[in-house]
Amino acid sequence: MNAVSSFACPTRLVFGVDAHQQLPAIVAAGGAQRVFMVVDPALVESEIARAIMARLGERQLPLAVFAEVEPDPSDTTVHAAYERCRAHGGEAIIAIGGGSTIDVAKSVAILMTNGGRIADYEGIEKFSVRPMPLYAVPTTAGTGSEVSGACVVTDTERNVKMAIRHAAFSPAQVAVLDPLAVSSMPAHVAAHAGIDAFVHAFESYLSKLANPFSDAVNLHAMTLIAGSIRQFVANRRNTRAAMDMLCGSSMAAMSFGVTGLGNVHCMALPLGAVFHVPHGLANALCLPTVAEFNLIANPARYADVAGILGVDRRGLSQLDAARRAVEAIRELCADLGIPARLRDAGVTEDSLDELARRSYAADYNRWNPRHTTEADFRALFRRAY
Repeated sequence: MNAVSSFACPTRLVFGVDAHQQLPAIVAAGGAQRVFMVVDPALVESEIARAIMARLGERQLPLAVFAEVEPDPSDTTVHAAYERCRAHGGEAIIAIGGGSTIDVAKSVAILMTNGGRIADYEGIEKFSVRPMPLYAVPTTAGTGSEVSGACVVTDTERNVKMAIRHAAFSPAQVAVLDPLAVSSMPAHVAAHAGIDAFVHAFESYLSKLANPFSDAVNLHAMTLIAGSIRQFVANRRNTRAAMDMLCGSSMAAMSFGVTGLGNVHCMALPLGAVFHVPHGLANALCLPTVAEFNLIANPARYADVAGILGVDRRGLSQLDAARRAVEAIRELCADLGIPARLRDAGVTEDSLDELARRSYAADYNRWNPRHTTEADFRALFRRAY
């Protein structure tokens, strides 16, 4: 750490079994009279969504529901939700869903107080008025969008993913972490989301901007996730494992907003934009290859990760322990049923140069521990292909 840094999480976290029951009272205490809900379409009739809607009804808070969020949400979807919220006269937003749903809710919250088009706010701190209050109930233990300062929306005209970042204003005002919210996830979604959460902590720990506070949070996040992800994927109603995954996911997202991420996410973004590979899966496909590439930049930290992943480091040199971390990452992906190659997810060989060009242009060298050229990205994509 060679420069002045900071660490903050403006989100209030309410967590535990049946924590969702407190949400309507929290919203009412914030002063909102009319509530707009953005919910994953697969969860409109879920136990947790119905319970929250019923309790809002008991408090006589008028509710409008938007349930038309697609994976990797588009600016078109954001603006449709925004118009619905305006028509309802929404004064607070509840998001029930994964990263896509929460990102749409964040975008609507920004537009409700700042106006304009969501593309106007691409970049870092491009708006100055605090968004409408947002209350998030994550239903995947992965993105950490509820506490992160970023939301990602696809610009349909340019066919690129826009990142809208504001560390102080973008996170949800309150996030509710409840095992019930993740209990109905399909196993493959749980695996992809869980690897996404692990990558957040892993890349944040390796970042050039890591600091003592982010280190403490990331080490514990990786410990929670690595210790529970297999059990959680096997049984999403394992309450202990679910709480570990939810807490680990949120912790990791608190940190990467401060430190930035690395080549795994850098390569995952164009995979999502060009081939619509789900974000968690895209990260999982790139993780082993990138982990091997970055190892030489910080073997001491890789050795730490090896211990977290269950490697017995007794008698191993630092470099050998670091190499075992990469092996343990490959084993974890295999145990969770992650496809071995990019081609298995529909990526075509003729696209690799363009994917490399986009990755290099994103300039994750600001954070990634090993400087990466466009030629390096081409080699990484080919190795992962």
